[in-house]
Amino acid sequence: MNPNFPTLTVGEFFTRHSAGLQMKLLGSASGYHRRIREPTINRPGLALSGFYTYFAEKRIQVLGAAERSYLRSLNEKQVRERSRTLCSRRIPCLVVSRGGKPPRELLEEAGKAHISVFQTPMITMKFINAATIALEMDFAPVCSEHGSMVDILGVGTLVRGSSGIGKSECVLGLIERGHSLVSDDVTRLRAFEGRELIGAAPNLTRHHMEVRGLGIIDVTAIFGIGSIRTEKRLDLIVTLKDWQDLEEVDRIGLEQEYYEIMGILVPHITIPVRVGRDLARLVEVAALDQKLKALGQNSAMRFNERLLEAMKKDR
Repeated sequence: MNPNFPTLTVGEFFTRHSAGLQMKLLGSASGYHRRIREPTINRPGLALSGFYTYFAEKRIQVLGAAERSYLRSLNEKQVRERSRTLCSRRIPCLVVSRGGKPPRELLEEAGKAHISVFQTPMITMKFINAATIALEMDFAPVCSEHGSMVDILGVGTLVRGSSGIGKSECVLGLIERGHSLVSDDVTRLRAFEGRELIGAAPNLTRHHMEVRGLGIIDVTAIFGIGSIRTEKRLDLIVTLKDWQDLEEVDRIGLEQEYYEIMGILVPHITIPVRVGRDLARLVEVAALDQKLKALGQNSAMRFNERLLEAMKKDR
């Protein structure tokens, strides 16, 4: 489980998000190779005035109404000088918001420096908010976990266990009960803002499962489009383990265990595997119990409190 931190070029950002951010290319595409090195946005108003101390050159630069108004207040020579200085920095690209047109001098200097210039009709702050969210997802650390993930009534559940323990059979049983498959065998997890994990299937295996004795099956073709989810937040990890390999089995569940992935703690339980046990049903109940805990209802703690009250009465 080694997280890797993806990088992003301007071309990749435009391809992924141009539709959602309503962006179109104004200048040259020769700047598509430039790398966006920070997942946020900068407005270069101070830079255009000549102040470059603490200039955030690693970020996408957005020219809003204020920046364009300032450039219009300058003469042609000043606009060219300010544009040349800005484009001499290692900025990834320029985006002009509100459907505005950048000065001709800025477009020319950007072209000479191989910096792409884009235009969007979006209001400046709305573009910044939407682009920041998109960049956060693009830059989020990613890792892979061996296990199958299922959406059980809104609870993203990762089912882990050694090879041959029955993970696929368990997940297949959950799908038959109406729950949705996210990924089989290997789950790609993305840490979003360091507070939650989003699971998805690798592109190659998406919507497919390997079941021993049956081979590869297409879950969508057999169970319908409602049986799959493209991605889901991870809320619970269930480890299936052979009964004989467990030294002690938790009978009450007072102590909550956690499993750490990329610094994020996820609730974790271990379910003993034994002949005749309905694993799909047990995992389903575990997910529903986790949903209750998220709502502030802990069955084990409530039972323990009732037990202590009963013991006090008997004294």
